[in-house]
Amino acid sequence: MKFRELSVSGAYEITPQVNGDSRGSFLEWYRHDYFAEAVGHRLGLMQANISVSRAGTVRGIHFADVPPGQAKFVACVRGAVIDVVVDIRVGSPTFGLHEMVRLDDVDRRSVYLSEGLGHGFCALTDDATLVYMCSTSYNPGAEHAVHPLDPELGIDWPAGTPTLSQRDAAAPSLQEARQSGLLPRFEACEQYTQSLRPAHE
Repeated sequence: MKFRELSVSGAYEITPQVNGDSRGSFLEWYRHDYFAEAVGHRLGLMQANISVSRAGTVRGIHFADVPPGQAKFVACVRGAVIDVVVDIRVGSPTFGLHEMVRLDDVDRRSVYLSEGLGHGFCALTDDATLVYMCSTSYNPGAEHAVHPLDPELGIDWPAGTPTLSQRDAAAPSLQEARQSGLLPRFEACEQYTQSLRPAHE
């Protein structure tokens, strides 16, 4: 299992070792010890979700108030998606930047994104099935979105005419969300991440 930090700090691409033979395949999707070694703290798991989308569907960009935020460990167990991590932390050196990772049922990569980062994805296949483990339970009052087609974000979604939910279609732009005080602050996110590290460090 290999961890590679993305250009957006606090986000990682995880590539497992897939063992296959005539019967099929086996892999370790998540290991708490490997995760803690790479990221610097354990991942507290409070909720696990499954999302099924048809090709061309775009979900996101979603984020939660920090603290406590909601870290996510994401994988695609059927079909394929383009997963997108966006730095929406005000004051971050990479604020407004994003990175894309293909998640599919062949390479079996995963993405981890820490608290305060924005997350979205585009389904490349019908019945694309995403599973993600979350560090906190769903709290609708603390959940927010930025419009995924905001030109300022400049995300080149691999869909001719993306299908959006009503919520995402009505979401504010990055600038509007910043001006209204919705976006998390980089300093608060860093402080929260530090609080998760073992006390002896």
